[in-house]
Amino acid sequence: MSSRRNFLQKTVMGLAGSAIVPVLGKAAIGSETSPGSAAQEPLNIGVAGYTFVKFNVEQSIAMMKRIGVTNLSLKEFHLPLNSSDEKIAEVLGKFKAAGINIYAVGVIYMKTKEAVDQAFQYAKKVGVDLIVGVPNYDLIEYSETQVKATGIKLAIHNHGPEDKLYPAPKDVYDRIKNMDPKMGMCIDVGHAVRAGTAPEKAIKEYKDRLFDLHIKDVTLAAKDGKAIEMGRGVINYPAVVQALYKVKFTGMCSIEFEKDMGDPMPGIAESIGYFRGIVAAERN
Repeated sequence: MSSRRNFLQKTVMGLAGSAIVPVLGKAAIGSETSPGSAAQEPLNIGVAGYTFVKFNVEQSIAMMKRIGVTNLSLKEFHLPLNSSDEKIAEVLGKFKAAGINIYAVGVIYMKTKEAVDQAFQYAKKVGVDLIVGVPNYDLIEYSETQVKATGIKLAIHNHGPEDKLYPAPKDVYDRIKNMDPKMGMCIDVGHAVRAGTAPEKAIKEYKDRLFDLHIKDVTLAAKDGKAIEMGRGVINYPAVVQALYKVKFTGMCSIEFEKDMGDPMPGIAESIGYFRGIVAAERN
């Protein structure tokens, strides 16, 4: 780890650990400044819904407020795929009242045509134009027909060495590279590293199909790598952020925190603080 990375890690960890990140306000966290502002940050920060798998809607909203992040990819445990219109309106109303933008749904697994149909109907009802999903191989072409019919983008998610379908970003890209332009990918940075892929390289190589990003850190660049606070693991986040700037990435960088999931708040705050520090440093 370089001396620069050590410096950044200590600085932003101290900031996040002191729990003053939300107090600093939007002007201090470039990624959420208003359009047209001189300090506008081209990288958008969000949260992947799985981070809150053990918490209800109200608890999740409270944690997002504490870290000052307003973008969320919604998971079905907060709003089931078969929800009624009334239930959808109720849950979305809670997020809207809290100032939280639902920018995508997923990860949604698609093992049948009915599951594909349900995912696209669900996204339409929720009002988003992006599904983060995992269709079986034999359903990729059918998923493309739904993309074309609805205009909703599909970002296929890689899940690491254990995944028999899409271990690494290349396993996604090779199957969708000649398909409709709205067929793309959500690169999970941690799982990519565990599958032997440098995420900064994948970001550059697959930029034309990169719709979403799940950010996390891991202890090893191998199958046995475990989730850890960002900045404490093996991922070279300065290089990742440099690559995102280089390709002019306009999607979401959503933290998916998978350590201490019963009490994730300290790790989420530390990770978001670290990432914001890298984003700010690499911008200059």
